[in-house]
Amino acid sequence: MNTEANKNIGEDKSLLLVDDDEPFLRRLAKAMEKRGFEVETAGSVAAGSAIATARPAAYAVIDLRLEDGNGLDVVEVLREKRPDSRVVVLTGYGAIATAVAAVKIGATDYLSKPADANDITNALLATGDELPPPPENPMSADRVRWEHIQRVYELCDRNVSETARRLNMHRRTLQRILAKRSPR
Repeated sequence: MNTEANKNIGEDKSLLLVDDDEPFLRRLAKAMEKRGFEVETAGSVAAGSAIATARPAAYAVIDLRLEDGNGLDVVEVLREKRPDSRVVVLTGYGAIATAVAAVKIGATDYLSKPADANDITNALLATGDELPPPPENPMSADRVRWEHIQRVYELCDRNVSETARRLNMHRRTLQRILAKRSPR
């Protein structure tokens, strides 16, 4: 157990996790419990907002895009109920515009998926204007590209032609990329 991180958590160890990716949510909840947080999870904007209203947490990790709406709605509810909470917004769509919107609404930090529990803990516990340390093993550019292609492919219900159109690439090129293993 990381005792350094546990010292920085403080008295209130409540953590709200909101993500519609159920396996990711379970893994992250377990990892954060091991780090000393008292975790409560939600899989939608509605459930996250209800928890944020009833029991506003000291810390929160909220996915930007959820099936029933935008995770920034949960950030707003949490900020309204508990202005001192530290919120990290996660997304598979790393874009400057959404990062700016998240920070304007009150998010403490903004991380692109897949972020691991150490990166999230560092972002939650960073104090003041101090930036968390850079990740130990950042993804390669090839891996980031591959992850993005896989995400769009899944969102297009595994339709190669639709995915190729949205990514503005030739269908055959996309098929070759999808046939290969993920880069490291």
